[in-house]
Amino acid sequence: MRRLRACLGAAAAVTLAAAGTTALVASNASGATSALGNRWYAAAPYLMPLDNDPPDPAAIMDATGLKAFQLAFVLAPNGGGCTPTWGGTAPVSSDTAVQSVINTIRAKGGDVSVSIGGYGGTKLGQACSDAASTAAAYQQVITKYGLHAIDFDLEEPEYENTAAVRNEIGAAKILQQNNPGLYVSVTTAGTADGTGWFGKQMLLEAKSQGFTPNNFSIMPFDGGFNGAASQTSALTNFNTILQSTFGWDQATAYAHEGFSGMNGRSDTGEYFSQADFQTVLDYATSHHMDRFTFWSLNRDRQCTPADNGGRTSGTCSSVTQNSWDFAKYSVKFAGVTPPTGTPTPTPTPTPTPTSCKTAWNASAVYTAGDEVSYGKHNWKAKWWTQNETPGAAEWGPWQDEGAC
Repeated sequence: MRRLRACLGAAAAVTLAAAGTTALVASNASGATSALGNRWYAAAPYLMPLDNDPPDPAAIMDATGLKAFQLAFVLAPNGGGCTPTWGGTAPVSSDTAVQSVINTIRAKGGDVSVSIGGYGGTKLGQACSDAASTAAAYQQVITKYGLHAIDFDLEEPEYENTAAVRNEIGAAKILQQNNPGLYVSVTTAGTADGTGWFGKQMLLEAKSQGFTPNNFSIMPFDGGFNGAASQTSALTNFNTILQSTFGWDQATAYAHEGFSGMNGRSDTGEYFSQADFQTVLDYATSHHMDRFTFWSLNRDRQCTPADNGGRTSGTCSSVTQNSWDFAKYSVKFAGVTPPTGTPTPTPTPTPTPTSCKTAWNASAVYTAGDEVSYGKHNWKAKWWTQNETPGAAEWGPWQDEGAC
């Protein structure tokens, strides 16, 4: 695949490194508010601002007291190259849509972190030639939005690529050095043992580079988990891995450990209720863990029968709930009591009914950006696919664009 000559070379990245604090000062001049306390960035749930029927962040803030959001995901361009995009399709350099979301949040006293990577798609660590050029691409995101926090979500397929992980960890270290005070989290897959072989290799890479983020977080779902007890067991095991890898004592390991859950029904049919979230929250706070977050606010609302039908959805949780129930656990982790009254709602525009695209065909070949309809929803292909049913798994090749 032809690579666009879009990313900064090593010489330019070295210039950025020499600039030291200049990058963060410039970003603050671009309109960022003063940084929140790190506990808020540690509590920020994931929000897709451009896909999965994005909810109104102002309404969530009014209803829950939430102040921080983890915006997802920044990727390399689908067509190749080393410049940051939202979801592989929307260049950060010309973005106004996500900036508008950020402005709304900041106008109400909140702030955002940006998550890079995620499941699927091409990551900048894969597309860029080295750690310096990878860092230069991410610095564009930090500067554009005046960020005080960033999340490296290292999972399939990137974390199986040794060179890509080396680029990502190296980039994280450079950004940490060049942006003093930047909150950095690293998120990876969780297993019953804590994390798998690739997760452990990622930790060893961080150790070899002398890189320590604010936390390493695991995602204990989609791996044979069954409720909170299995998740807290995985967190305990992951703590042991952190101790053995970095030579930390138990308390230090917990102070650098995070949890990233999935609210409601997971991709593999596991269920995590509000009670499960409370149990894990109690574990995280009692062990003085650094982070408690979840995927995602787009899903933090009850499904209608038409939306759900017994499947995992990107736009609702598939469990009985009130809107934003799960966000309140993040608020509690930040040390704030969610409001108990009914806040004055922020008006949300009434959506215009959407017509259905051409019906999905199992024998047809689809490429990134192609749109189809299936199950009374429209879907957009994230990458090349054939005979993969839309909605069969949230992390599959199809992006749910809502009911039609």
